[in-house]
Amino acid sequence: MKIGVISADTASESRVALTPDAVKKLRKLGFEVVIQSGAGQAAYYADELYQAAGADIANSSTEVITQSRIITTVNDLPSETTANLSSGQVVVGMLDPYRNTQLDTYAAKGATAFAMELLPRTLSRAQNMDVLSSQANLAGYKAVLLAANEYSRPFPMFMTSAGTVKPAKVVILGVGVAGLQAIATAKRLGAVVEASDLRPAAKEQVESLGGKWLDVPMSEDEAQKAKATGGYAWTPSEQYIKDQAAVVDKALSNADIVITTAQIPGRNAPRLVHEATLTKMKAGSVLIDMAAGTGGNVEGSVPNDTITTENGVRIVGAANIPSMLAAQSSDLYANNLVNFITTLTAPAGDEAAANDLSLNLDMEDEIQGALAVTHDGQVRLAKR
Repeated sequence: MKIGVISADTASESRVALTPDAVKKLRKLGFEVVIQSGAGQAAYYADELYQAAGADIANSSTEVITQSRIITTVNDLPSETTANLSSGQVVVGMLDPYRNTQLDTYAAKGATAFAMELLPRTLSRAQNMDVLSSQANLAGYKAVLLAANEYSRPFPMFMTSAGTVKPAKVVILGVGVAGLQAIATAKRLGAVVEASDLRPAAKEQVESLGGKWLDVPMSEDEAQKAKATGGYAWTPSEQYIKDQAAVVDKALSNADIVITTAQIPGRNAPRLVHEATLTKMKAGSVLIDMAAGTGGNVEGSVPNDTITTENGVRIVGAANIPSMLAAQSSDLYANNLVNFITTLTAPAGDEAAANDLSLNLDMEDEIQGALAVTHDGQVRLAKR
């Protein structure tokens, strides 16, 4: 069975779906791999490295589609490529399913499309397939470096004969994988870090990394709701939202660096920083909006652009940070895909089927069923 790798649009994406190391792993499992020429170039993986790993090189995406049973991609396939799909093929990638306008086409072509960002993150056996975590981890690290580059002062405290340099004050809004990595990185650089999240349970994680938790008063009823759901499904009261906004507003008014990480699959990113707060921030302070590509956490942020407000606040619209670390993010992403692809073949233990590498598509499987957005000519994605 052959797996294909489609080249991304390098103007906006430098990652590649499979790396040479991933090709070696797939070859050992019995797969063949064909990669579009130049697909890994922006991530510093030349065609020669893929050939050395045992992959074939195709001159075009059309050739890859024609030869492959499983097609891997970073983001959604280009429309001209989708048109060449045929019944029974499988597409695997971060397909942005709730914004994807091609799902009807995938279904009409008879292709099974798996959107990796829909992975059930509570399943222990799915952890090594979690593309959101692998990419967010790197993004949180890089976001701090971007902030340090934009900020006109150093992060750590310096004691010099000319005077003492105060450490930078960093505020992290959203304490998921990216936020926790941002806290750890900012602390390593010597900054004073504060963090906020809708999940009260995140307090312990923040403090374990040396950050200060921005505490918001909570009623006993709300505390019980948040605890019962782990913080993900509870709906805060209007009073809690107002109290949280006041706490965040005060913290940002004193901050040098603000990094926002909140994103919701299938929806626009929540607005965390409004213009009223921006006007209170210090000249020279920097905001890194990691959700700029999905609507933005910061009012006025522009994807892939840096703007400066009238009062001298710099807002960086960081729409695709993992692409800035293309070599490493591609390597982690490719490992995620390899781990998922192994679940698509015949069950372990059936040696004859394993040798033939026959597809074992099972929509009753808790991973495959959750990721499949098209199958058997139907769009399976539940609307939000």
